Amino acid sequence: MDLPPGIVYLARILPSTLLPSAVTYVFLTRILPLLDLGISPPAFPIGVAISYVLKEIHYARDAVLRGAVHIPTVPDKWPGGLSLIEAMKKSVYPADFLLDWTDLYGNTVVAKILGDRAIFTTEPEYIKIAQCRLITGVFNTDGEFHRTMSRPFFNRERISDFDLFDRHSNDALTRLNQRLSEGYAIDIQDLVSRFTLDSATEFLFGKSVDSISAGLPYPYSAIPSPPHPTSTKTTPFGHAQLLTTKRTAYSTNGRCKKFWKDKVKPMRKICDDYVGEILQSALERKRAGRRGSGEKEQETFLSHLVDATEDKEVIMDSIFNILVAGRDTTAATLTFAVYMLAEHRDMADRLRKEVLEVVGSSRMPTYDDVRTMKYLRAFINETLRLYPPVKRRFWPALKPGDKPLYVTPNSRVRYSVFLMHRRTDLWGPDALMFDPDRFLDERVRKYLTPNPFIFLPFNAGPRICLGQQFAYNEASFFIIRLLQKFTAFTLAPDAQPESTIPPASWKHAKGTQATEKIMLQRHLTMFAKGGLWVRMKLVVAE
Repeated sequence: MDLPPGIVYLARILPSTLLPSAVTYVFLTRILPLLDLGISPPAFPIGVAISYVLKEIHYARDAVLRGAVHIPTVPDKWPGGLSLIEAMKKSVYPADFLLDWTDLYGNTVVAKILGDRAIFTTEPEYIKIAQCRLITGVFNTDGEFHRTMSRPFFNRERISDFDLFDRHSNDALTRLNQRLSEGYAIDIQDLVSRFTLDSATEFLFGKSVDSISAGLPYPYSAIPSPPHPTSTKTTPFGHAQLLTTKRTAYSTNGRCKKFWKDKVKPMRKICDDYVGEILQSALERKRAGRRGSGEKEQETFLSHLVDATEDKEVIMDSIFNILVAGRDTTAATLTFAVYMLAEHRDMADRLRKEVLEVVGSSRMPTYDDVRTMKYLRAFINETLRLYPPVKRRFWPALKPGDKPLYVTPNSRVRYSVFLMHRRTDLWGPDALMFDPDRFLDERVRKYLTPNPFIFLPFNAGPRICLGQQFAYNEASFFIIRLLQKFTAFTLAPDAQPESTIPPASWKHAKGTQATEKIMLQRHLTMFAKGGLWVRMKLVVAE
């Protein structure tokens, strides 16, 4: 039987944690009595305190030697950073706690949490440094080995497979129209999540999970309330992401959140078993030499990886990184794009006019069509600016002494794309307004061109997301098809679960929180809590 994760974690960290206390205990209980001073102080607290003070003295001296300055520290009312953890756990709007901290202490701060230092920043120059670090992965952490192995597959032919997009968008929009004809509002977030998952799994494996076949959810207010459709594959995938996100408040001590039981593990096992079966079949086909026998087989991302390596762990890591990127980030982009269509009728009309002028009312868009649609690209970019799917990213450790700020060894560094994209000193006084024209007019040359690292929905530089163009193409294709068939988008607050409607107190909050009509939440990506329920009108063919 496996030991609880918390016990394993304590066994790993306690030797180094308790050593100072043990030395202090021996001194106070064995040596100090010999001096006959008549005092008997508690050993453990003093040992911990001594260890902490010695470490801080070392950091202070090292910073001076390197000519660096300490990052401003967020004060904590409780020991161990517990009040800071509580602030992060109680967050009701993306990075609201960090906005409070940066307003008080600057755009880069450090929070001391359970003995670790978590650094938060919204500075483009520091983020630029992060992009040049070598980390493992493809999605939010980019290892060069994974990137080198994956990059050749993302050529123009594959990232512009519009036939794939057309099949799955037709299925999704047909379901959408059927539900509208029943008189119900649509949870567009659920719809686009199924669209992107089905597209992503076909792209990855050559076979879609066909999640759209489970049907669309009815509004929670529907009476009688029909059953909510679920999927044995999609539900564990999303639930595991939510549980994983809850651990991030504990910095590198995330195992404290799963002390007695790892609730993510069974969810991950379901996903691993599904992908593992497909992976095993691909490996067996390779070993049997079926491709060499003259039998033609469709190349997928999985078969591409299998040709490069037979290391199952490497392949699974790459698959899940691309799956999250391919499904969740594009689904989030489409969700918030429709949110903006509903909130800005004039922009929706302008965008639909461009669609009809370039593509028409029924023709399937081509790669060249998408490239010529400047306002569509600007609309998607502005959605990504105010509602970046991955609102916060991490790099696990920096070498100490990165000038001009001193970074202690093994510090966990987080940068908030969400807050950086809303800084008025970087984007201008209208940074909190949704305005796609900022990507078309003189503001591009004034703000973005001199400093491209202020816009990071897909990272930038050598760490830019491999699937960036695939995501742009997929989102563009779906929006075009949606606007060819539907118009007059409006939010449906009557269909939204009551607990997910922003409370009246939000009207007095900072920034865009005061004007939001939905509640934002995150797992690995940002999403609308309770879904995004909308209504729209089917365009009647003339």
